[in-house]
Amino acid sequence: MVAVLIVLLIIEILLVLAVRSYYYSAARQYMTSKMNIVTNAVMHNADDATVNYNAEIRSVVESYADKDRIELMAVKTDGSIDITSSGFSPEKDVSMSDYLAAKNSSSGTATDVFKLPSGEKVIAVTSMISPRGCEFEALRMVSSMKGVDQQIVFIALIITIVVAAVILLIFFSGMFFIRSIVYPVIKIGGITRQFAKGDFSERIEKTSDDEIGELCDSINYMADELSNTEQMKNEFISSVSHELRTPLTAIKGWSETLTTVGGGDEETFKKGMRVITSETERLSQMVEELLDFSRIQDNRLQLQMATIDILAELGETVLIYQERARALGIKLDYYEPEMLPFVFGDKNRLRQVFINIVDNAIKYSDKGDTVSVEAYEQDNEVVITVSDTGIGISKEDLPKIKTKFFKANHTRRGSGIGLAVADEIIARHDGTLTINSEQGVGTTVMITLPCIEQKKKSEEKETVNVELISTENIQHDE
Repeated sequence: MVAVLIVLLIIEILLVLAVRSYYYSAARQYMTSKMNIVTNAVMHNADDATVNYNAEIRSVVESYADKDRIELMAVKTDGSIDITSSGFSPEKDVSMSDYLAAKNSSSGTATDVFKLPSGEKVIAVTSMISPRGCEFEALRMVSSMKGVDQQIVFIALIITIVVAAVILLIFFSGMFFIRSIVYPVIKIGGITRQFAKGDFSERIEKTSDDEIGELCDSINYMADELSNTEQMKNEFISSVSHELRTPLTAIKGWSETLTTVGGGDEETFKKGMRVITSETERLSQMVEELLDFSRIQDNRLQLQMATIDILAELGETVLIYQERARALGIKLDYYEPEMLPFVFGDKNRLRQVFINIVDNAIKYSDKGDTVSVEAYEQDNEVVITVSDTGIGISKEDLPKIKTKFFKANHTRRGSGIGLAVADEIIARHDGTLTINSEQGVGTTVMITLPCIEQKKKSEEKETVNVELISTENIQHDE
């Protein structure tokens, strides 16, 4: 505001000075034109010896038509004023600077603005004349500047009012800006610093529907998502800790038991080794999932792509879980087609996806439920569906089921990152992983992968498009 005030005051001063200069210049031009009219009337027969110029000048001065506004004077050769249009002689100490300047001027005319002893400001113009045999050498006009100064003051007042209005407008708009933008931004900055420290308890109050209001909504939404992610991460750590503790406890317990029993009880020894092997495999699988998730987060997940028979990997997965499903009282049906097109992908990673999906289907099913695995070709794509009649997923949890750290049901074992890893692997194979579920009814997971012929066609089409674009660019450049 100080900077704006200084700039506006400088502009106001410059404008007032410009107006004053304009009006004073106009007054000088006006007085000079009036003087030219009078001198031309007197001097039109300057060389005529028969004309009595003294009498003529007296007559012009005494009968001057504008004597109410302008006083006309005749100046003698000694510099004294002999006659005036008002009939009054001027005071002796009145400035005659315009007369002196006119005497020394090559044009013979000069103007000046000065104050009378009474304090009144006037403008004076003197024009030198030289008619033959005349006792007068100059004509002088004097007029008050009161009207001009009043007009200048009036315009200066208008400029001041405009400047004051601009200052008030800037002040109030600045206050509005501060209230509507600066204060909210300061508050947003304070709350976001709390978010940076991990405190998501506070939310930004929305005070308007403008861009700042949209920013508040976005930050609040970000805080909600970060809070949910933080909560899911904590639950994930708790779940993983529990999942790791369970097999470790079993391994430790059976190790101590086998150490105590020794090799005497062969049945107990075999049972203990089976448990240790099984739990070690569980630990290995969980650690591998965590490593895969870390690789995905850092974009370090590498795929060993090759032409593969998808039925072989899917059949092996079903075979792995046949015995386990039977032991849990869950029916596992596999509808295997005679032939499917080849797929270009990483067989180990795809088998990892199938294992994860089938494992989840069995995990979230109860005794007496059915898990169905089916594969078929549709629209040049290989489609694999894994359906179960288990507990299902609620409508609220379904959109978040593929989110990292999210676990819909904490009563079942699992880390909560298997689906996130599976979805990423399928996406890197240019496929899709879709989940449909209804709580209490069951879940269906559908995986689609492009056939190797379709993938080749897509790549060829992309290559042709790139070549066409390159050709068009070359033609355009030419």
